[in-house]
Amino acid sequence: MKLRGKGIVKGKAEGTALVSRKPLSFLGGVDPETGIITDVESDIRGESVAGKILVFPRGKGSTVGSYVLYALAKNGKAPKAIIVEEAETIVTVGAIIAGIPLVAGIDVSKLRSGMRLRVDGESGEVEVVD
Repeated sequence: MKLRGKGIVKGKAEGTALVSRKPLSFLGGVDPETGIITDVESDIRGESVAGKILVFPRGKGSTVGSYVLYALAKNGKAPKAIIVEEAETIVTVGAIIAGIPLVAGIDVSKLRSGMRLRVDGESGEVEVVD
């Protein structure tokens, strides 16, 4: 299956999907030291974003969340790529400064945790490879 969205941050990645059905807050919702999701409202609480293809509808919360994405990258705990339905400012800026490929405009209901995905942040293409 191939899905076409809009490439926001260039780069390519392949890896295992970690899918949330709920918006995600990085500030106070993801530990920048470990990559573990701590947001009590998250449906993927306790999971690690490190090395995963992180999929969620949109970000929420403080603009400082952008710097949490940057800190995740600096600590080697960032996702390989991010896929969202709506690329709002917090996630977009965070992905840019952290160098994380970002694709928006994808119907995240079509993806499940554990799927192997190939992401192209330039073309906006997301492919399920398993």
